[in-house]
Amino acid sequence: METWKCFLLMTMMMIGRGEGQLVENFYSFSCPNVEAIVKLAVSAKFSQTFTTIPGTLRLFFHDCFVTGCDASVMISSPNGDAEKDADDNVSLAGDGFDTIVKAKQAVEAQCPQVVSCADIMALAARDVVVLAGGPSFPVELGRRDSLTSQASTVAKNLPDPDSTLSQLNTIFAKNNLTQIDMIALSGAHTLGFSHCNRFANRLYSFSPTSAVDPALDPDYAQQLMASCPKNVDPEIAIDMDPVTPRKFDNVYYQNLVAGKGLFTSDDVLFTDPSSKSTVIDFANGEGVFNAAFTTAMRKLGRVGVKTGEQGKIRTDCMIL
Repeated sequence: METWKCFLLMTMMMIGRGEGQLVENFYSFSCPNVEAIVKLAVSAKFSQTFTTIPGTLRLFFHDCFVTGCDASVMISSPNGDAEKDADDNVSLAGDGFDTIVKAKQAVEAQCPQVVSCADIMALAARDVVVLAGGPSFPVELGRRDSLTSQASTVAKNLPDPDSTLSQLNTIFAKNNLTQIDMIALSGAHTLGFSHCNRFANRLYSFSPTSAVDPALDPDYAQQLMASCPKNVDPEIAIDMDPVTPRKFDNVYYQNLVAGKGLFTSDDVLFTDPSSKSTVIDFANGEGVFNAAFTTAMRKLGRVGVKTGEQGKIRTDCMIL
């Protein structure tokens, strides 16, 4: 009976691979401890710096939205023309890259040339959410790594800080993500930080009639000005969530209701009537948000994946 079950499981996995699908138990036979190995490496990195959490989560998002979840954002180019060199990616935290590198090294030590960098990124993204107090969820696996990485593929494939709701919906829809998915994934802004120049226009040059964006809570605007005065050092950064910046929770949405969304693309989620009710639902119910975020993350992880004979398994995530 057990032999029959094993055969059935292997057959289902082979069918899944043939159809280009991901499965949760992809490495059951080839690297059964992969999730524990990655979790241990991510936890060790987190013990060194909190930036591990937002850095890794943002890295996964930026990878998936450009040519799919294939770890192409990890690749270094001697010519400075890889995805990571594009303007929209130069601010990605080095600790995010280092987290994946260390996790990959740990996996390679036990399961050489078996687990893709892309799958390690997906697992690490889930693990950092949990480390920050967020929900755990099963991660589908079976991705293969990209054979290319070009800076030119990044433009217009990532949302901007001043994106409108329509622009956000368009860019997420290209990746089979709904408006609710988009609002839920925006909740990742409850973690991490941003450099002042990414939102300075809301403080000093918003419009001809108002230097400060009137949608900003006045006290919050003053707080931002104190942290980000004009001509501030471009390396200065502030927390995107001024209330609970180191906890994965639904306070981000409560901030939006209170006029404390850092980017215009945050603020618009509450000010636009077609998305306002979802923000209120998430602000009032952490469980509702967590469920939506989990669904969205699993869908995000399927974007443009390479499976089967596509791509390859890179032994070093930084090198093609």
